[in-house]
Amino acid sequence: MAEAIARRDAGDVMEPSSMGLLPLGHIPLLTTATLRRHGYPVDGLHSKGVTRELWESTDLFINLSGETIEMAFPDASDLQVWDVADPFGTDAAFYDRTLIELRDRISVLAAHLRERNKSFS
Repeated sequence: MAEAIARRDAGDVMEPSSMGLLPLGHIPLLTTATLRRHGYPVDGLHSKGVTRELWESTDLFINLSGETIEMAFPDASDLQVWDVADPFGTDAAFYDRTLIELRDRISVLAAHLRERNKSFS
């Protein structure tokens, strides 16, 4: 969900890509249904894992999993940890709450990035 939200709501200041340490291999149906219900496109979303190449080419990582990503990538320099519950295996209402929380957090991050970009202009 985070990738689709960030792509639409913050694509001017970030190139989002969602990936996991242990990807499912598919996007759950409730994820795509929730995104569509809230007006987010789901085109191009797919389950993918973190690789060393992706890690090294990324400016900011946001860990939603609760897993200690530093174990897999000890050189984690710009890493934020967001305590967002994974909705997988829950109901549509939980998915909605997760989407809203992600949307709010992405909005704050995007505002910060926009302000930072103004400072560099």
